[in-house]
Amino acid sequence: MTLKACIRSMRLRTLPLSLAGIVLGVLFAAKVCDYNLLTVVLLALTTVSLQILSNLSNELGDTLSGTDRSDRQGIHYSIQDGEMTVPEMKRLIACVAAVCCVLGLGMVWSAFGSPLRPLALAFLALGAAAVWAAMHYTLGKNPYGYRGLGDIFVFIFFGLATVGGGYFLTCLAWSWRILLPAAAIGCFSVAVLNVNNIRDMKSDAATRTTVAVRLGVPRARIYQTVLIAAGWVLMTVFAATERPFSWWHFAYVLALPGYIKHLKGVWTLEDRALDPMLPLLVISTFAFALLGGLGNLFS
Repeated sequence: MTLKACIRSMRLRTLPLSLAGIVLGVLFAAKVCDYNLLTVVLLALTTVSLQILSNLSNELGDTLSGTDRSDRQGIHYSIQDGEMTVPEMKRLIACVAAVCCVLGLGMVWSAFGSPLRPLALAFLALGAAAVWAAMHYTLGKNPYGYRGLGDIFVFIFFGLATVGGGYFLTCLAWSWRILLPAAAIGCFSVAVLNVNNIRDMKSDAATRTTVAVRLGVPRARIYQTVLIAAGWVLMTVFAATERPFSWWHFAYVLALPGYIKHLKGVWTLEDRALDPMLPLLVISTFAFALLGGLGNLFS
């Protein structure tokens, strides 16, 4: 097992997606309260580690289930190309899971001053659920990703939990309005999963059931469009109802060209040709979150 193989399987191109929600939540919080920089750093590191854990676990799960075959349309990773064995991947997953736990504990300790306070214990429980979800998308006896439930978990953990959790841990206060941008990032995150599943639909159909497999290509494309549109509507409602009103609240509109190009690709490309649409949506979502957060901060 080489460092190159480990990094390849970590799928670094997906990491900006996990950071998008954190960036948005933290920047919203920074406008209304003082914040602990150490907590923010640990929050970002914990989130990235969970994303890496999910990516590694997905590769192992897809390998063991036979989903990652030679006819797979997406990028091939380390196990599939013989750069890493299954036992080596299991050890790497165990190490990354341990890192997630240590970073998560440090994050909660930094935010609350003690891991034994009721709210701290609640966030530790949420962290444990996030570790479980990251590992069991395709791993285990009955992985939820093979039953078409991945979209729900992605919406919760990449949208509601990252934006809402990032806001609360930074500010130690809550606003129900944060659920609007949190749901927007959740929709975009589900869209990232969906375009991945549209690309891999032919190979996935033999071993697992995804929402894209259930819908078929035409309706999966419509679903993709609805997810993108819903994210934009949710964020626009939030920006338009912020008080006092400011055009800075709409800075995220600068990210629109990336989404238009993405949807054009989804409707015109097929199979392996769809692969560039995945990182395009990831980067566009990160830009959306960064611009939205900064616009709100400077308004």
